[in-house]
Amino acid sequence: MLASNHEIYNIVQAKFLAAEIVHSIHLNVSVIEGPSNNSNRILALVEYNKSNALFALVSSRTPPVSFSDLSIETVIPINHNFSCETEPTVGQNNVVLIIKYKQSRYEFSIEVGKESCAFAAELIKAKEVSNTKPNFTWLEKYFGTINQVLKNSDQMNDQSDFVLVRDNLVQGQTAINRESLLKYQLKLRDSEFTEKQEFTVFVGTWNVNGQAPTAPLRSWLSCDDNPPDVYAVGFQEIDLSKEAFIFNDTPREAEWQKFVMDGLNPKAKYRLVALARLVGMQLAVIVNNHHYPHVKNVSCDTVGTGLLGKMERDYLYRKLNVYNGRFFSGNKGGVAVRLELHNTSLCFVNCHLAAHVDEFERRNQDYKDINARVNFKRNPQSIKDHDQVYWLGDLNYRITDLSNTQVKTLLARCEMNTLLKVDQLSQQRERGNVLLDYLEGDINFPPTYKFDLHSDVYDTSEKARPPAWTDRILWRGRGIHQVHYRSHMDLRISDHKPVSALFKSEISVVDPVKYRKVHEDLLKKMDKHENEFLPQVTVDQTEVTFESVRFREPQYKEIIIANTGVVPADFEFIKKLDEETYCKDWLRILPFCGSINPGETCDIRLEVNLDVDVDTLYDILVLHLKGGKDMFIIINGTCQKSCFTQSLSSLVRMQVPVMNLNEEEYSSVSSLPIRYSIPRELWLLVDHLYRYGLKTRDLFESCALHEELIRIRDWLDYGSQEPLPGTPQAVAETMLLFLSYTKDPVIPFELQDVCIAAANNFENCRQLILQKLNDIHRTVFLYICMFLQELLKYTSDNGYDAKTLSSLFGDILLRDQIRNSKPQASRGKANFVYNFLMNDLSASLSPK
Repeated sequence: MLASNHEIYNIVQAKFLAAEIVHSIHLNVSVIEGPSNNSNRILALVEYNKSNALFALVSSRTPPVSFSDLSIETVIPINHNFSCETEPTVGQNNVVLIIKYKQSRYEFSIEVGKESCAFAAELIKAKEVSNTKPNFTWLEKYFGTINQVLKNSDQMNDQSDFVLVRDNLVQGQTAINRESLLKYQLKLRDSEFTEKQEFTVFVGTWNVNGQAPTAPLRSWLSCDDNPPDVYAVGFQEIDLSKEAFIFNDTPREAEWQKFVMDGLNPKAKYRLVALARLVGMQLAVIVNNHHYPHVKNVSCDTVGTGLLGKMERDYLYRKLNVYNGRFFSGNKGGVAVRLELHNTSLCFVNCHLAAHVDEFERRNQDYKDINARVNFKRNPQSIKDHDQVYWLGDLNYRITDLSNTQVKTLLARCEMNTLLKVDQLSQQRERGNVLLDYLEGDINFPPTYKFDLHSDVYDTSEKARPPAWTDRILWRGRGIHQVHYRSHMDLRISDHKPVSALFKSEISVVDPVKYRKVHEDLLKKMDKHENEFLPQVTVDQTEVTFESVRFREPQYKEIIIANTGVVPADFEFIKKLDEETYCKDWLRILPFCGSINPGETCDIRLEVNLDVDVDTLYDILVLHLKGGKDMFIIINGTCQKSCFTQSLSSLVRMQVPVMNLNEEEYSSVSSLPIRYSIPRELWLLVDHLYRYGLKTRDLFESCALHEELIRIRDWLDYGSQEPLPGTPQAVAETMLLFLSYTKDPVIPFELQDVCIAAANNFENCRQLILQKLNDIHRTVFLYICMFLQELLKYTSDNGYDAKTLSSLFGDILLRDQIRNSKPQASRGKANFVYNFLMNDLSASLSPK
């Protein structure tokens, strides 16, 4: 092997089949007369069955870390038509490697040295040892992603340009997967029936700070003379009321949307394509009526970020992420809309990332969470796979290391470039931490945050926040040119100013006549060949093992599905007989379905996140190929015990932390006498909050870092002589987590409905607690309620009231057996708990 980096060689080899041997590679290759800074290519000499070929691969990152980072750009058979030579360049330490094949010529710039000389020698040797009549049919599967050189190969079928391989077919198999094959072939030939047309796309974002719409929006949305073809308008914080966050419902959605429609450019008529909302975030995508018939495959998704590990399937996550304007994650996250306009896929993402100057790492994580978890359940499913992506919102990145006075002084001097150098988003992008592959236009407008309401004056409040460019618009994709990037200072109802960007974007438009001709041509050829082909894939591993899975500490594994056939393979993980889902609740599969073109691969991410008490993990996944055979993948793993998933009855019997029990002691816990009136873990958490958290502002409204929660979990599970780690806010979040995942809820499942029914009368509620709950659950319930009563004594310090706390703890103390099965019951749960926060509980402590 010529390359010094053995790991990269292995990555390149993984791009090919096992029988296709990569003999040598050359790194850091550039294409002569290509774009600047294009040295991300790798040349690979590959042999199969005594025939050789030269591959040029493009790496999406340097160096590549997975074979999925590599895409095949060019492939050249090595036979009597192949030749290579080198020539020096003037004034550079490089040499030009010239490859000729029939009438084609390729020039690559490679660094002069031992590696380049040896690689050229290997190419010459490969030609000398090649067969007189080498068979290059093995290259045909790469035809869809490479240059047209293969069309000229002597081994290609001259009778048809329909790219198919006929080797190794099972005799007598029938035609399957016709639709996906047709789509694939149409995609390969789309240049024959499409043309690029320029569309204008208006993108706007505004954090309205919970204000109602009172001013027309035309100065923002109609600031250009010519009407845009597409609008994407995003809002943040459209409603900060508690009701909006508790019940995820607000009249503001309709109010703001009406003002948007009224504010669109009056020179055209528009139609709403999609409206997505997550509590305070709202995104509307609107198109000109003329283009609406060409919009298809619309899909939306929402992602909240923040509390308790960011697992969107979690009931607690879904309930708590819509709680309070500054609470957990309901006010932070992203909403996304995707669509196809003509023949181009567009994706718009509106986000609201974590606040506060020093929380840039959390903002980075929020961005990564949105990117990873948005799933449109269409192809493509993820954000990054669309042709064009527009990212907008209140990203909340601030200006670092400068005071309010310093920032305002520099603004008064019009020294915005100085300020932009200390803009957190610019810094984090330069370091590759966030939005690395996105572009942003030059910022020529003043910071859009934070203003005194109804003014153009930057924050004069006691906090005196420095101005910052929190509101941003970025994009990625080909054929996008930004025309304008601006703020709109005349709108003053919020502490933010709206921002807009206007783009001229190339959209691929289908010519119906040409399309019909290509379509009919393909159908004729498919009729001739379809009986010969079946989808075929291989999986790099059929058994995946997770080691020592711990509570709420996700583990990830990847499997690789490779299409080894000659037609696109549509795959999906399907349910097994008599099972409701295609995988266990503790497992998540991304993507769970998709399509893989011939010669390509798909990385499948398996994520395990444990929130139940099990000793081992075991599941069998059924990977189904449309029109092909099913494959089976075994998932197994070992689990570690945690106090968070034990029953209350077991916890009060454990004299020592759960991880200090051996297997025999642990299995016999249920037969031990009761040692504590409440679980020691709950007492430790509440006692810490009683000592240090009663006067803490917004105690339950902060998101702890995942590492903090893990440290507290381990402190409880193992025991320690050291003080309880973490801030009061982290301990409060851990308390919510503990109460939400014990094996049995504080109020048993079977009492849910009767408790809600009695919620309007305290005495009825009290009798239920005294008569229906056993001693352990009754004591825990009253203990928590009395702690919350103590918290309410300091409401002027911590900012809490009884309704707020009862809304939060109602869904936790009376959680559903099937998570989120009855969200409409949350008002009744809150009322039930509210009774116990507003009444004297002393008479309930010693029931007869």
